[in-house]
Amino acid sequence: MTRSVLYTTSPLLASKTPLWRSKFIVAALALGFVGLGARAAYVQVYANDFFKRQGLVRFARTLELPANRGRLLDRNGLILASSVPAASIWAIPEDVDLKDPEVQNKLKDVAKLMDMPLKALMEKLDVEDKSFVWVKRQLDWDVGQKIVALNIKGIYNRKEYKRQYPEGESAAHIVGFTNVEDHGQEGMELAFDKDLAGKPGSRRVIKDRLGRVVEGVGDEVPPQDGQDIQLSIDSKVQYYAYQKLKQQVELSKAKAGSVVVMDAHTGELLALANYPSYDPGHRKNLTGEQLRNRALTDTFEPGSTMKPITVAAALELKRVKPSTIIDTAPGRYTVTGSTITDTHNYGALTVEGVIQKSSNVGATKVAQKLSPQEMWEYFSALGFGQKPQIQFPGAVSGRLRAWKTWKPIEQATMSYGYGLSASLFQMARSYTVFSNDGNVIPSTILKTTEPPVGVRVISKENAAAVLHMLRMAAGPGGTGQKAQAEGYTIGGKSGTARKQVGKNYAAGKYRAWFTGIAPIDKPRIIVAVMVDEPTAGSYYGGTVAGPVFADVVQQTLRFMGVQPDKEVKPLIVAAPPEEPVL
Repeated sequence: MTRSVLYTTSPLLASKTPLWRSKFIVAALALGFVGLGARAAYVQVYANDFFKRQGLVRFARTLELPANRGRLLDRNGLILASSVPAASIWAIPEDVDLKDPEVQNKLKDVAKLMDMPLKALMEKLDVEDKSFVWVKRQLDWDVGQKIVALNIKGIYNRKEYKRQYPEGESAAHIVGFTNVEDHGQEGMELAFDKDLAGKPGSRRVIKDRLGRVVEGVGDEVPPQDGQDIQLSIDSKVQYYAYQKLKQQVELSKAKAGSVVVMDAHTGELLALANYPSYDPGHRKNLTGEQLRNRALTDTFEPGSTMKPITVAAALELKRVKPSTIIDTAPGRYTVTGSTITDTHNYGALTVEGVIQKSSNVGATKVAQKLSPQEMWEYFSALGFGQKPQIQFPGAVSGRLRAWKTWKPIEQATMSYGYGLSASLFQMARSYTVFSNDGNVIPSTILKTTEPPVGVRVISKENAAAVLHMLRMAAGPGGTGQKAQAEGYTIGGKSGTARKQVGKNYAAGKYRAWFTGIAPIDKPRIIVAVMVDEPTAGSYYGGTVAGPVFADVVQQTLRFMGVQPDKEVKPLIVAAPPEEPVL
């Protein structure tokens, strides 16, 4: 039986409550409502801007709208580098349930699609920063779509762009490459990064905690795509030059090699190839040597390819004529205690014969007719010792010391290419003085329609005289007979230089050069070839670099539509005289 309780008889209720207490409670409640009203008025009216800013900080984001990077094109409009859409996968690790068996199975598929070990993927998702992490960037777009289709909570895709290089390793040292942020790192990608990159746009949005866009805020600023850059390079010539260089480097078991092909009248670079090379689209395990554009960044003692320049200076100053007799007997010549030698005793040679036989003694005796200052001025006028004015990062100046410091033996060795250094590009450009009637012209890697403004260094007559000597040097009795191109007349000079390691010349290490012009009567191209440390048999410039020159000249002139200027017939080449080295 339940016992009833009479609350009216409770002693607590029977006690009298002071009136001030009830008034205090009512006043406190009223004051609380007034405070809440004041706070609401403050938040909604007086401090409205502050709280809006705080909300935007927490949930509003500025999305960058990436600009499409401009293309690199060859002179004929063929693509050397372009951007394509790419998928970049990111995650909110705290939202990915790594313990869920279904999620684990899907993550295995993700790892497989990204070609990433599952362990590496799990490590990326198990990080201290639980709000954001890049999983993998710049995947193929269709791969990203497959990952999105797996519908894994916490894993998302962002559209970016990545570069593609259709010419691969053959043009790698020209185009260079970009990093994952699409900024140029090497080559033309670096040189013209600002023009190619364009200007990204932006869009203000409100996002929820999962990173999903809820609504847009304000106006969208559209991106400005980058400019296309058209190079002077001919991709067909570039590919052919690279392949022929690669074959010769491998055949001669050499360390490396380079080829420069230049338009003889405009100074435009048609090809600039180096081997070893790399694939700019896949750059794992690269070394500095692979990335280096040797034709522009490496300098060497050019050897006998300098002799035509020494003779040109002497002709211009009227110290010699092409028919001047130079006595080279007995094949040795002493200058201030140092002996200069030829491979043979050529006896009395004309100045033309000095170039044809590549006589060190003859070049020395021609140089002795010049003062050090005169010789320096002509070398300097052709760009030696000066930084090339070309739109390419890393081009070096080489070394040409001030003439006041020259000793007699140094002037003698410089006459045939020792004691100074130049890049292969500098050697090719210096020969524009012979192909342009005595004017040296600027070079460019950008396509141009404007005629170059040259600087006169020697007369038209003397330029023609040296061209004839170059023709003799590559003809019967010369050192460059293996440089003869089928169907086209050529002229050029071989060079063989000992390789300097530290302060001394290394035994058995050489660089083989050949620089020449074709067709010799109406020059259209200049081709320079260098092979570094050939070890399989011959190491002479004429026999190692000459054949590459011949193949590149022949195919380049055909690509350019130049008609053959000599009868095409089987060429029987006698053994050329050896190129003298020290």
